[in-house]
Amino acid sequence: MAIRVLIADDQEMVRTGFRMIVDSQPDMEVVGEAADGAEAVALARRLRPDVCLFDIRMPAMDGLEATRVLAGPGVADPPRIVIVTTFDMDEYVYGALRGGAVGFLLKDSGPALLLEAVRAAANGESLVSPSITVRLLEHLAKPPAAPPPPREPLTDRELDVVRLVARGRTNDEIAAELYVSLSTVKTHLGSVHRKLATRNRVETAAWAWESGLMA
Repeated sequence: MAIRVLIADDQEMVRTGFRMIVDSQPDMEVVGEAADGAEAVALARRLRPDVCLFDIRMPAMDGLEATRVLAGPGVADPPRIVIVTTFDMDEYVYGALRGGAVGFLLKDSGPALLLEAVRAAANGESLVSPSITVRLLEHLAKPPAAPPPPREPLTDRELDVVRLVARGRTNDEIAAELYVSLSTVKTHLGSVHRKLATRNRVETAAWAWESGLMA
């Protein structure tokens, strides 16, 4: 089945460009467009897209607030949201990822990276623009406070998986490095999410860096 995508941006030209890129793929389709954050929230709740592409600066409600409303803490079955913006600012990156976004791209990243981010999000993975990944990890390596401990201790193999997730490895890459099957990696990730109370790879990576596991 095609990956169903919702696009939210206040510039019609940007929406049209993203639609052309997404609809050009045989495994994707745009199911809706929104010109502001409030409309994006309403459409996301009605259409239940697989992946949402949100700009940050939009009228009525900005992309960060729309992300928190749809995918923030306590929200059941949140959509997978990728922020796509021209603004490479630390507070936006952290706000987006803490608000529940699973990806953060700059608009000048190019069509290939945009499509990669959509597919990653649909597969339960995450993608952050390479230009800001190092800065993000440096920030997470120096947290203001330690994260809460796991609900249950992680096994050694689960810790191996968490480390690789924090280094940006995909499930296939993790399976290859650990010499296990893809289904085994997914089983470990499911257990990790349950024990850490994380909902996606970004939150798991953040826990790894904040807890000192990557030191």
